Amino acid sequence: MQYIAESELILNKRGAIYHLNLLPEELAGIIITVGDPGRVKEVSKYFDEIECQCQHREFVTHTGRIGNTRLSVISTGIGTDNIDIVMNELDALVNIDLAARTVKSALTTLQVIRVGTAGSLQEDIPVDHYVASTHGVGTDNLLHFYRNENNDEENQLIQSFITQIQLHNNTALPYINSASVGLIKHFVEGFHQGITVTCPGFYGPQGRILRLGLSNPAFIDRLSAFSFGTHRICNFEMETAGIYGMGKLLGHHCLSLSAIVANRVSKQFSKDANGTVDRLIQKTLDTISRM
Repeated sequence: MQYIAESELILNKRGAIYHLNLLPEELAGIIITVGDPGRVKEVSKYFDEIECQCQHREFVTHTGRIGNTRLSVISTGIGTDNIDIVMNELDALVNIDLAARTVKSALTTLQVIRVGTAGSLQEDIPVDHYVASTHGVGTDNLLHFYRNENNDEENQLIQSFITQIQLHNNTALPYINSASVGLIKHFVEGFHQGITVTCPGFYGPQGRILRLGLSNPAFIDRLSAFSFGTHRICNFEMETAGIYGMGKLLGHHCLSLSAIVANRVSKQFSKDANGTVDRLIQKTLDTISRM
């Protein structure tokens, strides 16, 4: 096995992976990711037991159990740049021998479920509803730094997306990846299912106008109108496509669940966003405990 240099795989003084500050034994095989570091405790408060709590920068991790199910909740911060860090380091914890600095011969598959917020792009998906993402379409550039291959359906979807949305070449070259079939089948009742678009920013990249003009002012309308067979775009946010893409490349099963806190068509924002997110957390944990 090829040795991984200290400059490529960085460990801290206690031998933990650098950004997440985790040792392999401090990570469970089922992982919930949240963006906000403050939301980690809002998930782990429902654990029957918390084994360990670790933090470095915006990356907060609580690992514990619900009944016989061991799981971790980790904050990623915002954006696919952080997802690149989180997914690579989660994989390293289970698939690289940190002492020998070599890839293990037998690889482990993680189950990663994002629980976050998003804006709806369909009038019939109102605030305080939930979306399980069948696909993640990235308008950032993360996956273009890796060797990524798509199946026929994904290739057709992304070509149709490029044609219908009319993104300029200097704006984005979109990419696409799919949810884990084994995970999404557990999140049907109470969820809308459809495509989630992942954007590299909150304002201009999501069509918001404050003081700056937009290069693609019809972006929101085109996303809402997109269709390909039975597929449509339900929502957008800032992490899903990165999680799906990195998860697929690394061999992990990933799913993104979103609490809709804004509807960009009706221009509404949830009057109880925290309550909506909390109900999604409880629904997710209950489902995981029965999987």
